[in-house]
Amino acid sequence: MSMDDVTVGGGAVALPVDTAAVVRATTRAMISPHRWTLWTQRPRLIAYCLLVEVVAIAATVFLVGRTHLQLTDAVVLAGLAGMGIAQAELGRQVERLRRLVNATPHINMTSVWTFAAVLLLPPALVALLVAVLYTHLAVRSWYRLRRVPAFRTIFNASLVILTCYSAASVLAYAGVTGMHAALTAQWQGVAAIGGAAIVYFVVGALVALPGLTITQPSVKEFFGGWADNLLEIATLCLGMLTALALATLPALALIVVPPMLLLHRGVLAKQLEIAATTDDKTGLFNTTAWRHIATQELARAQRHAQASFGILMIDLDHFKQVNDTHGHLAGDQVLKGVATAISNAVRVYDSVGRFGGEEFVVLLPDIPETTVLAVAERVRESVADLAVTVLSDDDTAVINNLSVSIGVATYPHAGTGVDRLLQAADKAMYSAKTAGRNQVVSVTATA
Repeated sequence: MSMDDVTVGGGAVALPVDTAAVVRATTRAMISPHRWTLWTQRPRLIAYCLLVEVVAIAATVFLVGRTHLQLTDAVVLAGLAGMGIAQAELGRQVERLRRLVNATPHINMTSVWTFAAVLLLPPALVALLVAVLYTHLAVRSWYRLRRVPAFRTIFNASLVILTCYSAASVLAYAGVTGMHAALTAQWQGVAAIGGAAIVYFVVGALVALPGLTITQPSVKEFFGGWADNLLEIATLCLGMLTALALATLPALALIVVPPMLLLHRGVLAKQLEIAATTDDKTGLFNTTAWRHIATQELARAQRHAQASFGILMIDLDHFKQVNDTHGHLAGDQVLKGVATAISNAVRVYDSVGRFGGEEFVVLLPDIPETTVLAVAERVRESVADLAVTVLSDDDTAVINNLSVSIGVATYPHAGTGVDRLLQAADKAMYSAKTAGRNQVVSVTATA
């Protein structure tokens, strides 16, 4: 058990993390035949993956013909592969668990070894190292996880290879052939290595960017937040230190392994915290996390006599028809689209949660009742304007004409407790449905 503050969906919440419960829940959600179906029914995505793989193979074949292997290169390659495999073996259980609960952008822990290789080895040998490390991960850490099919592992390895080649090209352009040359080039060497790290960091995202338009995740899901990117930068810094140690005092390179293991566990802890407070289908707060935030806001409002906050209870109209017509996978995509539309229509510090099924709830702190109604109307219009492209019968379909019924309750007028406010908002939401759906009804209007 642990207790930490974690930012999810626009707010901070401190909750105990029950690792076993999180793993059970996320395993059921993540290991699903729908994930394989999603990939096999996206020909553009498959075509792009194949393109990346073909380019990586072609570039490697081209570079192999221009590589002259030296004994020292073979020793460095063996050392990096050995440390990478040792780190993967020591963190094997952590990696499996991390993959199971991975609802956040995946942090590539192999960057420590691959970026060190960029600074020490000819590019073709870097590709060999990537192949060795990813083969080992697939066989030893991921083989029990059906949600990591072989073609995804191959695509990820190809993407890393192209990223490494891009970083190596920066060193070549700067006239710094690697860490040994950088040590004598002084500030020019520092600039070259810094430029290579930036290119490594950016190109990885750019090569994967076309997937953003195909799979249509949100920008934050795809690129991650500041914490995710800082972790990626941390692995690159450890890669620089590894290369520096191998170029000067090779035995010191072993000291990189312990901080790598701690970083690995730190990434897992973050993912467990997020999984414990996040709805896996929409990325919003789950019921427990949202109630915790609402309770904290109620306590704050009670300390300030003039404070007021609002609650929106939102129900997606005729959602069963979407599932019956297009299937449950399409229904999940619609729920995700509606969740995004709601989040975009409220303030950054408002807390949006999913209460199960097609019901959503929004906490609006520090806001007068008249403004709460305006926000609710903005949410209704945002969903009404939504068009979600989904897979339906091996083809794509656009689902629009969506609508929501919204109930509004404001503290302290509608109640002085979280449950009372939720009941009031829920009653108002049902009044909106009875009145014809696709409208906003407040407690004041129903009183």
